[in-house]
Amino acid sequence: MHLETNTIKQTVADHLNPGINTKAGPVINIKGLYKSFGKNTDILKGVDLTVKKGENLVVLGKSGSGKSVLIKCLVGLVAADKGELKVFDTDIATLNNQQLNAIRIRIGFLFQNSALYDSMTVRENLSFPLKRHSKKLTNKEVEQSVNEALESVGLKEAIDKMPSELSGGMRKRIGLARTLILRPEIILYDEPTTGLDTITSREISELILSIQKKYKTTSIIITHDMACAKLTGDRLVILKDGVMEAEGSYASLENSDDTWVRSFFI
Repeated sequence: MHLETNTIKQTVADHLNPGINTKAGPVINIKGLYKSFGKNTDILKGVDLTVKKGENLVVLGKSGSGKSVLIKCLVGLVAADKGELKVFDTDIATLNNQQLNAIRIRIGFLFQNSALYDSMTVRENLSFPLKRHSKKLTNKEVEQSVNEALESVGLKEAIDKMPSELSGGMRKRIGLARTLILRPEIILYDEPTTGLDTITSREISELILSIQKKYKTTSIIITHDMACAKLTGDRLVILKDGVMEAEGSYASLENSDDTWVRSFFI
């Protein structure tokens, strides 16, 4: 039985991520990234950023500093005006829609509101992306993947519930399980603890760490929650007016000589 389960897991992984490049090194490389919306609305003004394989990078910044625009450029939801943006050593700007979709399958995105389909059960919410992107999988393989994803977030018992029956923290977990179902190599977290109480926020932060270790994911975590940043971040960067103002460990930035940088940690 154990051998059969492992075989199913490998089959799912092969269908979802054929030919994954597992060599160490940066999986995200951004140079001179610019983005504006209109003549007088410059959002990103020459961002340089590298994210290593297996790293959790936390991005901090005041509202409107360009954090969400940065990760939308990363998956091609927003087209950059200028600069180089490479993911898996591939320049996003050079890809057609089919090639871009192939990259997107390897990138998971956890939205602030979890983005669950209210008319679907948890099982159906998780099965939907898997069936859409992996039509060759059998029903047994899909069911195995759904159960494993739910087990990874500690909510296997919620498989037949509707989203309306779940708490905010549970919805976040299910949203994360749905992200995991496609076995992404990169996960982008957009304010993963927003709207949650202190205890639940910590649980989500610990879950982000657990997923990093279990699945060897590379992550960018956008957050205003400094407890989340401290717990999850291998490295932190701070955006100010569209540029990278500071970079380093939590401890080094907390003790920075720059008063503005330290203000995030008060």
